[in-house]
Amino acid sequence: MNVQELRSYLDSLVGSLSREDQSLLKARLEGLVSVFPFNEYEFILIFLMDRGIIRFSDYEDLREKYVSSNRYLDLFGLAPRIFGQVWGEQHLMDLDQRFRKPDKSLDPDYQGQYDLWFEGLRVEVKAARAIDTKKRGDLVSKALRRDSGGPFWMNFQQLKSDTCDVFVFIGVWVDEIVYWVMSAEEVKSNKYLSHQHRGGIEYQIGITDRNIVEFDPYKVAPRSLPDIVKSKGRSIQR
Repeated sequence: MNVQELRSYLDSLVGSLSREDQSLLKARLEGLVSVFPFNEYEFILIFLMDRGIIRFSDYEDLREKYVSSNRYLDLFGLAPRIFGQVWGEQHLMDLDQRFRKPDKSLDPDYQGQYDLWFEGLRVEVKAARAIDTKKRGDLVSKALRRDSGGPFWMNFQQLKSDTCDVFVFIGVWVDEIVYWVMSAEEVKSNKYLSHQHRGGIEYQIGITDRNIVEFDPYKVAPRSLPDIVKSKGRSIQR
């Protein structure tokens, strides 16, 4: 269930109200001021419950259905730097404590050139969100489900393959997180690698609805991620 489906469902419930209550609700919504976490949807649900259209158990069922379908929707509201750097790195460290923030005690040559340290391997973390490329609005309104079938685009930027051993790419949909692991050499030779800026030293890889199947060989389950990172890095010679 996405936001549009939720709204359609609520509209159908509102249609069950008396004409007087429908007019009252419409007037209340027109003058409603929303401040997190109190918003229009919360107001409609409470109004419907007060008028006996839904019970609390109905609300619980609806809430569970929506939350389970949009468990990662809040990530689309994060600022780009917070999402890509702060959340992405912490997410991997939460998956496995062997992912660590590097410092000179772990790597005497460390100068901020990569993101995480994993048992002697230099790991670069890149995260991107799947958004509808044909829709206008903020990222939350353009967020997609994994099975949406719509066009999407995820751009993994600022790739510097000479400063790390392994890349972990994190793709986020509202209902699923996907991981791809590639060695630095695999990134260098990937046909979708391109210059981020003309003449610059940073590169990018775009994963879209048209080419995502070509990245299946690099797709990794969360529980296997540490082992794949190690296997990808074993052949690295520095």
